[in-house]
Amino acid sequence: MSETVRTHARVRASELVGRNWLNTGGKTLDLEALRGKIVLLDFWTFCCINCLHVLDELRPLEEQYSDVLVTVGVHSPKFEHEADPVALAAAVERYEIHHPVLDDPELDTWKAYTARAWPTLVVIDPEGYIVAHLSGEGHADGLAVLIPELIAEHEAKGTLHRGSGPYVAPEATSGTLRFPGKALFLPQGRGSAALAGTSDDGSSERATAGGAADKGSWLVTDTGHHRLVELGTDFQTVLATFGSGTKGYADGPAAGDTASAQFNEPQGLVLLPEDVAAKAGFDVVIADSVNHRLRGLSLTDGKASTLAGNGIQRLLETGPARVDEEGAGFSGSLGSDPLEVALSSPWDVVWSRKLNAVVVAMAGTHQIFSFDPITGAVAIIAGNGLEGLLDGPAHEAWFAQSSGLAEDADGNIWVADSETSALRKLVIAEDGTITVESAVGKGLFDFGFRDGPAAEARLQHPLGVTVLPDGSVAIADTYNGAVRRYDPASGTVSTLARGLAEPSDVIVDHTQAAGSEPLLVVVEANKHQLVYVPIPKEAQQVDEGASQTHRPKSPVAPGPLDLTVRFTAPTGQKLDDRWGDPTQLKISSTPPELLVSGGGTSVGLLRTLELSRDVPEGVLHITARAAACDGPETEDGEIPDHAACHLYQQDWGIPVVLQADGDTELVLDLRGMD
Repeated sequence: MSETVRTHARVRASELVGRNWLNTGGKTLDLEALRGKIVLLDFWTFCCINCLHVLDELRPLEEQYSDVLVTVGVHSPKFEHEADPVALAAAVERYEIHHPVLDDPELDTWKAYTARAWPTLVVIDPEGYIVAHLSGEGHADGLAVLIPELIAEHEAKGTLHRGSGPYVAPEATSGTLRFPGKALFLPQGRGSAALAGTSDDGSSERATAGGAADKGSWLVTDTGHHRLVELGTDFQTVLATFGSGTKGYADGPAAGDTASAQFNEPQGLVLLPEDVAAKAGFDVVIADSVNHRLRGLSLTDGKASTLAGNGIQRLLETGPARVDEEGAGFSGSLGSDPLEVALSSPWDVVWSRKLNAVVVAMAGTHQIFSFDPITGAVAIIAGNGLEGLLDGPAHEAWFAQSSGLAEDADGNIWVADSETSALRKLVIAEDGTITVESAVGKGLFDFGFRDGPAAEARLQHPLGVTVLPDGSVAIADTYNGAVRRYDPASGTVSTLARGLAEPSDVIVDHTQAAGSEPLLVVVEANKHQLVYVPIPKEAQQVDEGASQTHRPKSPVAPGPLDLTVRFTAPTGQKLDDRWGDPTQLKISSTPPELLVSGGGTSVGLLRTLELSRDVPEGVLHITARAAACDGPETEDGEIPDHAACHLYQQDWGIPVVLQADGDTELVLDLRGMD
């Protein structure tokens, strides 16, 4: 069995360098100003679902230790749009980040702390020394042990200073909507008219509100206000609200000012067919993203209910994705009780006529799920849980934070796969077999704004998708601030509209509420509004280039490269060696010729790789895994029965450039302790 690697050398923390500070009231922070506090650096980027999970994991710790712990978010962008300071300020507000944030667009602080993945956490003690370097999510339990240890140590030394931290709350956005996520059209008779009652002459009171209800209405996830809002077709008249507006989780009455039901950043929503809704007892299925649940809403009695999900982020309950040697992951039913199934950041939902079920974009696990509203059955229907872009049979395919769904006339499902900046498709056969295809997109770090042949076209973090009347596909190209169009017949991409503020959804409007021609309805998240956008007869052709995420390249020497992944189990946990070595490395490279030997999967966190002398540069793909369990050891040194166990995993893509004087060793931190 391999040993945990730990160094006891004291390493002084590097200074925090960037363009600007947010949430500090205009003040610039440095480590000297934070001396005496436990400092937790959170290297994040606002596109990254794993980073958003970590934000929520840290909130209880920040509240519990508010007088000694200062979290500093170091925003190190992946996409070009994320380097925009206005977009970053909006993201800090949107995700209700209550700690200082350093804007690090040139990755200066990222490089100084040798961060190699989003998210990365670095713990600095009150004297300014690094004590832990953690990659990935799921470290809250370990931090809950480490922080009290540091408090005790530095109170005894007299180096801990209690008191308030440097966080200063920014001015909040006001208005009807706040960072809306998705929207759906409610035809006349399917909206909340029943909740409004009737007037003395028997007509619906709601129908006269804004004069819009006779044309239907729009139900919007008011994500930043943690509720749903029903708007008239003028997008100004509020017909109903659902949810108390307080972040949280509660079922029950959801309509109006007396609502007690609570949501937490609701995103996608779908209106069930009328016959299905009548049997199920609810009309709308909602992706309640931060609650990791699917919720139901009845538009007749205004009640919210929980349909699926136990509220535990799936990674924390089931561990990271596991695949066999052929790359196949588990697919199929997830048990008989939908309320016992762990979900992970469901982001969008759509009704599938072929599957007779709700299809769910499970952004947090990079998979596609299904939910049967009649039986409650939950299943994985596509994606093995690995993050990336890989087509083929559904159980072998890779997705990356899928965030938008739409069904076409043939019953296939189009997918906006945000982290690969891709447009994907689930091709559903008559027997229910699913195959995954990609129409636009190249990989995790490839993006841009380029029209033309689909193979060369580029998007930038799209979140929404819809099918147009002619069978082509409109895409909410979120970080390009555009609506794009993919034509399957010609295999080309064009631009329908530009100049939008982070469009998060796009829907075809057939109501003719704003004219005789069908329009697009765009959810413009960063302007907190819905807007009508004409479908132009002649689309634009844009070519602003293709880009790649530019992470620093590590200079390494050709020949042997000694790889070490550091992992120290938290205090109170022990490596789970009951069935052999509980650690594992899986290694490959792009191009494959870069790696002469040392690839593949085997136990242990130490390995010697052989790098080619004929390949000038490339990327090493490294996955490390370790399992540890809670509780004191028994007298014979064994882990107690029924101990809670934890699976730690991180995937790295390490860009390398080969040169004669390069490094001959590479050290990565899964959970490194100094």
